[in-house]
Amino acid sequence: MAQMGRPRSFDRDEAIRQAMFLFWQHGFESTSLALLKASLGNGITAPSFYAAFGSKEALFEEVVDCYLSSYGQVNDCLWDDELRPFDAIEQALRASAKMQTDPGHPSGCLIALSVNTCSPSNEHIRTLLATQRQRTRSGFLRCVVRAKEAGELAADTDARALAQTFHSFETGLSTEARDGATGEELDAAVTAALKVWERFTTKAA
Repeated sequence: MAQMGRPRSFDRDEAIRQAMFLFWQHGFESTSLALLKASLGNGITAPSFYAAFGSKEALFEEVVDCYLSSYGQVNDCLWDDELRPFDAIEQALRASAKMQTDPGHPSGCLIALSVNTCSPSNEHIRTLLATQRQRTRSGFLRCVVRAKEAGELAADTDARALAQTFHSFETGLSTEARDGATGEELDAAVTAALKVWERFTTKAA
């Protein structure tokens, strides 16, 4: 009797990376179970898939963790207190523009592109990604608040609005990258976007 389950050669970590690229390219709902089974490893059976990951949804949650611990680290600098707030924001935006246009993987950002609208049965996936986007939004806000407290930005600066401006810009990079914008073009756009900061700086800063 043939043994069920995944073969011994199955590399689970590599399969998660392969799944990450599929979800990144096609989005959550358009990445079918059939495509996943055909693409992971050298092709796996349904019993192998469920034994390894439990479900497509559970696999996607692992994919999000994998993405955040690798490509998604471009935003980690937003929590680095060793950096000046402006420098942290600039570093995040430039690194994000570079990452999202790297030809070595699908363009854009997996967190921004995987689910914008979804069927009611997948609302929890949309919520998962919205939670991650909120974390990044909070990182930008943290930088703006630090700058206000340090006197680098005017006291009447609307911190939430300014943080939202930078987060919205970064999220928009995904659409531009997916539409074919180059890294150089997006980096130039970052330079232009950062000039918004100057409108709120104090003379002392």
